[in-house]
Amino acid sequence: MSNYIEYKDKIAFHPGYYIKEIIDDSGLTQEEFAYRLGTTPKNISILVRGDQSISVDIATKLSRMLGTSVVYWLNIQNMYDSVLAEMNSEELLNDEKEILRSVDYSYFRKYFGLPDLPRKTDEQIKELRMFLNVSSLTYFIEPNLEVSFRSANKQMTDANIIRANMMVQIASNLSLNEKINKFNKKKFEEAADKAVELTCNHDSFDKTIKKLFADAGVSFVIMPNLPGSKTNGATKKMGDYIMLMVNDRRLYADTFWFTLFHEVGHILNGDYGISFEEEKGEKEQRADNYAMNKLIPADSYARFINQRDFSRRSIVRFANEINRAPGIIVGRLQHEEYIKKNDPIYNSLRVKYKVL
Repeated sequence: MSNYIEYKDKIAFHPGYYIKEIIDDSGLTQEEFAYRLGTTPKNISILVRGDQSISVDIATKLSRMLGTSVVYWLNIQNMYDSVLAEMNSEELLNDEKEILRSVDYSYFRKYFGLPDLPRKTDEQIKELRMFLNVSSLTYFIEPNLEVSFRSANKQMTDANIIRANMMVQIASNLSLNEKINKFNKKKFEEAADKAVELTCNHDSFDKTIKKLFADAGVSFVIMPNLPGSKTNGATKKMGDYIMLMVNDRRLYADTFWFTLFHEVGHILNGDYGISFEEEKGEKEQRADNYAMNKLIPADSYARFINQRDFSRRSIVRFANEINRAPGIIVGRLQHEEYIKKNDPIYNSLRVKYKVL
């Protein structure tokens, strides 16, 4: 750092600039001046270079030694800091503009009521800062934003990371407005048992799940998809409770319920973070296994597969036996390639939810 800065039509001098002039005019060495002042040569050297703000203690000693006021030196520091902050703020704003280009402002306008500000980039950034409750949009570029990215994904771009982080931030902020009990793992397991019984209820299940989970210490948030986030869901510790987010882009019953219970599995395994498309690894496999077995009991599914009858009628009958939506069975069979994915006979059983 320099002991003075020039920015646009402004120039500001660090107190160290003036201290150096005083030392040069006095004919003393920096070491001798430091001893007379009552500080260390190292401290004076750092001040002269402009690498450290002047302290009240040094300002007081200078005022005594030179007959100036303490305020004189602190005002010099404040003026220098103000110009430096202005310069850094503009650099930061340029970085924020790059981040804004990575997201679609209309998403926030459509789903969260932010004002329409066409081509007013600076004002859009200001609105997003306030809405997301951050001092700078650069906060969202870090891939470990208070919630780990569960596995290294080399295909994730900066834009993907920014969008995923923003979705988690919004979900976290929304959860702060809810009344959530302290997390209790046993109660949450019981809540998950009750939630899985709702797969045949295609109308108000989300409200029921929110209540069940909140009582167990988990805030359940369904987020409108931010295109390009590549996010399926996320879990995050929020003090005494846990936030569980799912993305509404997967609104077929089978994919929605699988995503939900995949995240439930992560919570029960004590694993928090963001789930992305096609993630691999031991933690993801454990969460997958939990979701599969929760939605379709393993023993029952094995017996069904062994019958080798995958007709529509057989699928509906099996779904009724285990009290699950037929579309969940269809999704599992398609994923494991027992039936074709694009067959309308089966796909008609896959209920598609409206935006929740």
